[in-house]
Amino acid sequence: MTGVRLVSTFTDRAKQTTDYRRGRVLLAGDSAHIHSPLGAQGLNLGLGDAMNLGWKLAATVRGHAPDGLLDTYARERRPIGARVVDWARAQSAAMKPGPYAHALQAVIGDLMGTRDGTTYMYERISGSSNRYDLGDPHPLVGRGAPDFRLADGTRLGELMRDGRGVLLDVDRSLGGPARAWESRIRHVAGPARDDLGLGAVLVRPDGTVAWAADRAPACTATREGFERAAGRWFGGPEQTQQTQPTRDTGAHS
Repeated sequence: MTGVRLVSTFTDRAKQTTDYRRGRVLLAGDSAHIHSPLGAQGLNLGLGDAMNLGWKLAATVRGHAPDGLLDTYARERRPIGARVVDWARAQSAAMKPGPYAHALQAVIGDLMGTRDGTTYMYERISGSSNRYDLGDPHPLVGRGAPDFRLADGTRLGELMRDGRGVLLDVDRSLGGPARAWESRIRHVAGPARDDLGLGAVLVRPDGTVAWAADRAPACTATREGFERAAGRWFGGPEQTQQTQPTRDTGAHS
């Protein structure tokens, strides 16, 4: 064999590093985990690592990251990587030739013929069931934020392009406290379509819901909850507050 220009392999190797961080060295993507490309989940897994780590590195470099922010990267992403690696192993086992694999395939086929089985498969393959444990019982916290559409037609994703977090203040009750983080969190006041009954949602720059409150009259608990979450993920309030206009989506309910 002569003139070889590219050599690659395709196997069912599935491994994960023991830690995603050691000192100033952080691992993401294929340097942190490898698995069979079956299911095509590796790309999304690596992008998820990069999104989770990128904004935390930026906050650290800029000097406003709260203590321990970088350590949350490994705590959040390693369990997700382990789930995908195990899923790829299960796929490989089910595809190996032999009577045991054929029996397993038949069972899986029967399960996928049910609503619950199809839902389970979709959630595992798409990653929509992933949730970071952020210590908050609200069912939306730790999950990817829905791409809420505001009253003026703007989507949440469009508001996140500058790398800041977003506070969607449906109840218009957090304008005052939000000003203390205005350079790091975009405050958007006003209703949203299909708001899931939420009064306010704080979204991290990686699209993860950091805090959420159901719709209710303005109260001290809502303000304190936002301030705790903002301090935890975006650092302490700014010392110098330069008042900037708050975006209001217009329509009043």
